[in-house]
Amino acid sequence: MEWDQTVQMIEATVQVENTRPGGDRRISTGLLVSAPYWDGTPRTVLVTAAHAVDPSETPEIRIGWRFSTDDGGWSFAPQPAPLEIGGRDLWARHPERDIAVVEVVAPPAIAARAIPLSWLADERDLEIQGVGPGAQVFTLGYPRGLSSNRAGFPILRTVRIASYPLSPIRAFPTFLIDGFLYPGNSGGPVFMAPGGEGHPLVLGVVTQQVDQGEEPLGLGVVVHAAYIRETLAVLDEQAQDPRRRRAA
Repeated sequence: MEWDQTVQMIEATVQVENTRPGGDRRISTGLLVSAPYWDGTPRTVLVTAAHAVDPSETPEIRIGWRFSTDDGGWSFAPQPAPLEIGGRDLWARHPERDIAVVEVVAPPAIAARAIPLSWLADERDLEIQGVGPGAQVFTLGYPRGLSSNRAGFPILRTVRIASYPLSPIRAFPTFLIDGFLYPGNSGGPVFMAPGGEGHPLVLGVVTQQVDQGEEPLGLGVVVHAAYIRETLAVLDEQAQDPRRRRAA
């Protein structure tokens, strides 16, 4: 059912907190993805906007884990996630796009809700699903740090694709969505739920809102999901070669 598919995306989306020097607390959004190591060993990564991760200012981020309670409720328990251990970077950013991935140790129940890599759309998926201008899609996030409830679940919003064409992705690495976005939405997934036997399809990640001067235009910029896969490849290279460090 489409409702069940949407819940899967909600449960894989988490709040990301980055406290800068001086106490400036910034909230963004992240998506948990199951991305095994090259040898098949399980691994959970957090996908977010690169500008939400800055190890030069703080050595860790905080992720808003959620736990079900015995009474049927939920508890919200943010925990730190280091960006480096023993001189090895646990994060990587795309060399050209505003995308970052962070290897995280998620509680087992939460790691089980991370979406599989197959849910990340590529150019062929866009063609098969007929994704184009005007298509209704969804986004999840924490606008201005707000969540949908005290349990820390993200806010789900319906938006539409507002630009053409979407492909080829190399020529058009980003696309626009029609919907008001705010600080805190960065890193949130944009997805569609095909319904039936199909699984949700993550089209990309929100990286910024569009303003004209100080006037918000009700548009958001989305980086295609293909660049998430490329960023994961950078993370794999770093993990296989400890001497390889991220570009400054």
